[in-house]
Amino acid sequence: MIIEQKKRDVALVVDDSPETLRLLTDALDGAGMTVMVALDGASAMRIVDQITPDIVLLDAVMPGMDGFETCRRLKRDAGLVNVPIIFMTGLAETEHIVRGLEAGGVDYVTKPIAIEEMLARIRVHLANARMTQSARAALDVSGRYLLAVNSTGKIMWATPQAQKLLSDTLRADTDDDFVLPDPVPQWLEQVQSGKAGSKASVMPAFPGNELLKLQYMGNLGPNEFLLRLAKDTGADTPAEFSRELGLTTREGEVLSWLSKGKTNRDIAQILGLSPRTVDKHLEQIYSKLGVENRTAAAAIAVRTGNLKQ
Repeated sequence: MIIEQKKRDVALVVDDSPETLRLLTDALDGAGMTVMVALDGASAMRIVDQITPDIVLLDAVMPGMDGFETCRRLKRDAGLVNVPIIFMTGLAETEHIVRGLEAGGVDYVTKPIAIEEMLARIRVHLANARMTQSARAALDVSGRYLLAVNSTGKIMWATPQAQKLLSDTLRADTDDDFVLPDPVPQWLEQVQSGKAGSKASVMPAFPGNELLKLQYMGNLGPNEFLLRLAKDTGADTPAEFSRELGLTTREGEVLSWLSKGKTNRDIAQILGLSPRTVDKHLEQIYSKLGVENRTAAAAIAVRTGNLKQ
């Protein structure tokens, strides 16, 4: 019988003190974790380009790029948004703690580090991160692609699939936070004021991606608004259309979007498929229709659609 080994959590420790690195490496390794170390913020950035840690332990005071700036830069990466970052420092003043939390940290421990306390905090934050990620992934599976933004359009969190759908439209503001493009903030203001009526709760023309719709779902806090992303399903193909051409329902959907001039990448995004899967569907479509290219297939789709109108 093959026993599957439990995946080891990966911790990234960023500190310019060799003594602290040695202490934490020994403790984390003894707790069953894989440890990566960086002596400064720049090294940490290079490491996360190659592998995504499950948790980050970050010294607040380092030469060059300090921990606060390192944290902000780490949180710009959509893949690290949900990774908990715990600050470590000898600075215990309230202003430093607040600064660390505002930069994106979830916790703050003071040096000298009490190892058992640190390990307990790590276990709690790892468990919370997993529950949060699982909940958001479950929302994705159910088709509810959600995100939360503030009044300026800054994204506070998003489910994994929502992050993927928005990847081509996100931009960074002057503080390097990801924000939704104009006119989303203006639309949010209209929705909140109620001046535009109930229809304003849906933004059908999403800026930068015509294949998405944005829907206002409600307030989560004084300055946190829950939004839902929806794919445009206006081109869904009736089952009769697919049957008439001898196609599966999915092949009919792919062909319908193809006939409207959408690229393979567009079709993949609309239908929630990978580009490779779309290519495979197109191969089957060409074979079933007896054509060799997308132009001929689109012509058949348009002609069939016109006959059914």
